[in-house]
Amino acid sequence: MASALTAAPGTEPISVAEAKAHLRIDAETEDTLIGSLITSARLWVERSYGLALITQGWSLYLDKVPESRAVALPLWPLQAVTTVTLHGPDDGTIDVSAYAADLLSQPARLVFQSVAASSLSLRPLNGLEIAYTAGFGDAADDVPAPIRQALLLLVAHWYERREPVMAGYEPAEVPSMVAGLLAPYRQVRL
Repeated sequence: MASALTAAPGTEPISVAEAKAHLRIDAETEDTLIGSLITSARLWVERSYGLALITQGWSLYLDKVPESRAVALPLWPLQAVTTVTLHGPDDGTIDVSAYAADLLSQPARLVFQSVAASSLSLRPLNGLEIAYTAGFGDAADDVPAPIRQALLLLVAHWYERREPVMAGYEPAEVPSMVAGLLAPYRQVRL
């Protein structure tokens, strides 16, 4: 199973101006650093919690349709499954009536209703592509306030601790306040 970003977010969940206000910085000399810390914080939250904060497009590649005919999509919240494509001798897009997308579950799922997994002739690797859109919305204000606050705290934490990590030592942990704000968004796997 492989994932590929097909459409990056159009904006960040917090602006440089918001981060500077949180950090109590007036000068513009640190804007580039703060902007990169915002992007890094968003990426860290998205990767660590299986989230897409701002609307973005992704493709998930599978070798075959699972025997259970259900696929858990790695990012939440799911906005839409845009296409399901077969790669191989049976190239083409699967009709929307052949699958159902569960947008509410966490993780979101796609269930194939009328696709016989054994009858498909796919290339051996990454023969099935599921293109989908995930994220809370297009604007920064669409991202829940606790996540935005956690991002501000994480940017501040990294801004104040710029030292490199020495080989053999553990990096400084993320502040517990950040983890606490993000706890409701953690996917629990049983």
